Amino acid sequence: MLKNIIYLFAVSLILLGCKTSKPLSGKVSKDVSVRQLTKIHEKSFPAIKTLQARLRGSYTSKEESQSIAISARIEKDKAIWLSAKLAGIIPLAKVYITPNRVQYYEKIDQTYFDGDFELLSEWLNLPVDFDQVQNLLLGQAMLTVTKGKYDLLFQEKEYKLTAQLNAFLSQTLLINPAHFRLNAQHYHKLGQAESIRINYPEYQKINDFWFPKKIDIQANKVNENTQIEIDYRSIEVNKPVSFPFEIPKGYKAIELP
Repeated sequence: MLKNIIYLFAVSLILLGCKTSKPLSGKVSKDVSVRQLTKIHEKSFPAIKTLQARLRGSYTSKEESQSIAISARIEKDKAIWLSAKLAGIIPLAKVYITPNRVQYYEKIDQTYFDGDFELLSEWLNLPVDFDQVQNLLLGQAMLTVTKGKYDLLFQEKEYKLTAQLNAFLSQTLLINPAHFRLNAQHYHKLGQAESIRINYPEYQKINDFWFPKKIDIQANKVNENTQIEIDYRSIEVNKPVSFPFEIPKGYKAIELP
């Protein structure tokens, strides 16, 4: 139960959604360079300050499947707060994430974690920090090339950028030509059967910016595949938010290996 809930939190942090939008269409231009494409994508990042949302997340693995309701409150670049409830009524867990700290507790097992991003990175199967998680969940490239370069392929309905980020990790970005947000981003550990695929099948426009309406994540490890789907039910943007969080007394700390 604990790992499943945190998995849902990890992929449900700050996606936005309030009403259904039709699939977007745009034309791929072969006049666009890699540099232009990456700059336009960076500038498309949503300019928001706060968010409050209600969503439903589902988790599926070989062993089991779950669905929970989650309330989210976010102050961009500063804090992420989530509260999970079973059937929207029974409290299950809370999460509070800041740029330097990850905290959560689960009521059923009466356990908690208070530390850095190492545990979250392990469950996502990819090293992450606050900014990278935020980018991932807003439809923005989680990692960018600092050395070397992207290879650009003009596909029928999207731009495809590929790069080897380092000696161990490759990246693929699929960019929508209508709004230059991501259709998908994939990361693969070279020489290993481990990868994470984040797909954004639907977007909608809020406050003149495009946000994901749905997200599908597939985390693949050796003999272990996990799928997470997120649907957003309601949202409020740029209103005051608070982050009530206190680990209950008597809970047992989760120790990293």
